[in-house]
Amino acid sequence: MIKLIIFCSFLYFLSAFHGGVLTAAQPVLSTNSRWIVDESGRRVKLSCVNWPSHLEVVVAEGLSKQPVDEISEEIRSLGFNCVRLTWPLFLFTNDTLASISVRQSFKNLGLVEAIEGFQTNNPSIIDLSLINAYQAVVASLGSNNVMVILDNHISTPGWCCSSSDGNGFFGDPYFNPDLWLKGLTRVATIFKGTKNVVGMSLRNELRGPRQNVNDWYRYMQQGAEAVHAANPNILVILSGLKYDRDLSFLLTKQVTLTFSNKLVFELHWYGFSDGQTWATGNPNQVCGQVVGDTMRKAGFLLDQGYPLFLSEFGVDMRGTNVNDNRYLNCFMGWAAELDVDWALWTLQGIYYIRQGIIGHDETYGVYTWNWCDIRNQSMLQKISSLQYPFRGPGYMERRSHKVLFHPMTGLCVKRISFLEPLVLGPCSEAEAWTYTPQKTLTIKGTYFCLQADELGQPAKLGIICGGLSSKWEAISDSKMHLSSTLEDGTTVCLDIDSDNNVITNNCKCLDTSNNCDPASQWFKIIDSTRWGTHNNYLHEINSIVKLIADNFLGSFGL
Repeated sequence: MIKLIIFCSFLYFLSAFHGGVLTAAQPVLSTNSRWIVDESGRRVKLSCVNWPSHLEVVVAEGLSKQPVDEISEEIRSLGFNCVRLTWPLFLFTNDTLASISVRQSFKNLGLVEAIEGFQTNNPSIIDLSLINAYQAVVASLGSNNVMVILDNHISTPGWCCSSSDGNGFFGDPYFNPDLWLKGLTRVATIFKGTKNVVGMSLRNELRGPRQNVNDWYRYMQQGAEAVHAANPNILVILSGLKYDRDLSFLLTKQVTLTFSNKLVFELHWYGFSDGQTWATGNPNQVCGQVVGDTMRKAGFLLDQGYPLFLSEFGVDMRGTNVNDNRYLNCFMGWAAELDVDWALWTLQGIYYIRQGIIGHDETYGVYTWNWCDIRNQSMLQKISSLQYPFRGPGYMERRSHKVLFHPMTGLCVKRISFLEPLVLGPCSEAEAWTYTPQKTLTIKGTYFCLQADELGQPAKLGIICGGLSSKWEAISDSKMHLSSTLEDGTTVCLDIDSDNNVITNNCKCLDTSNNCDPASQWFKIIDSTRWGTHNNYLHEINSIVKLIADNFLGSFGL
């Protein structure tokens, strides 16, 4: 126990240090076409984590394990700049529920051990009313410069979601539209002066047999107007139908609102959204099919000029779920290419109580059971690349170019020098490329092009770029295999070796097999306007010219 306290204290120190480094003023956000921006017009990329507060206890999870400020600080230190904080409708519409103390809420559910932990870690909160405890969590996040999106997750406190739980759509037993509007108005009003509350998500995962497009327009427009009238500073976030997987009806008819520059749409996407298709199908084919479906149902909104907030995605953090792992590699390519805003599900390692089980394990959680250890550090490192804005207003550091993104690692192709192999590294150090109509990848501002050399050997840079080995085409249904042809006619694909050197190998999984994994060969050519850490081209060119000259003169014995 002493070792655990020491370790958690060490993490607390680290998070405080990193949190200070990352400190930034809380912005008032609005929209500029498909981007979310601050008052100066500079893009703010939402890189969030979900923190549930909607289950039976009606308290943010984990406060029996760690002090709220420690959790808030570590959220920031892990690179998340916001929290999607869930809430049940009845917390803000049922005064009896709202006035129950945190201590009494735990007692009512027989959670005696959790009370002891809560008393130790958060003594200033345990005797607050549930509604005031919710506000205390928001305040803690604000003091640590973490933005908050308030998400109406469900009406009755409890686990979400099923099609028959009575909370799914307007008119369901626990989803009275008038009461919902009252709750939205109250929440927007309460948090009107809370600067770190930057948005409200009106309702999570609409679903069930009652769902229909006409009622969606009717009530979601009313909800948006109610929130904006009560608090015109915050973003208004609308979810779709079918568990927030379908916004396709907006392709032909947009919402009609009295305000502008505050509207955001949200989408959910998990591996299980498509059953076990990832595990049972060919990853290239499944990726192509699912991405195409996602673009038809939601991704088109970006082209229409609206931000798309992926407010839930996540995987089994144990790393053993094949379906999730394959999904994630495809998702990473999609999310980086479109540079979307997002929120990871989820923060908690366990729940106070979920579906009758005390201490229910959450395998999708960032934390383990103790709310101190990180369940899968490599996963967090991988998605940290998505915290990086590749482009958008205020990030026009250089002219538009391409970067080569590797979804499996979350890294980008960079170079150390002309004479050394290309490697994977942080996307902030990515090489800037031009992808020509002739399908050559040329380092921007130079004559150096990417070339396939030999099977199993590093890809190289050259200046004679007219041959087949200098042409790269995105093939397979995933459109993430970058394929070229060697001088002997062998077709190869970009790949990586165990040291993250960029090499060429035989292309994987181009048939219909479901027993192979092409992830190491998946690269995505994406747009960027960021200035990376590049070498001095002139110095390299001079070195190369000297090398060629020395070799030429040496051939004559001079």
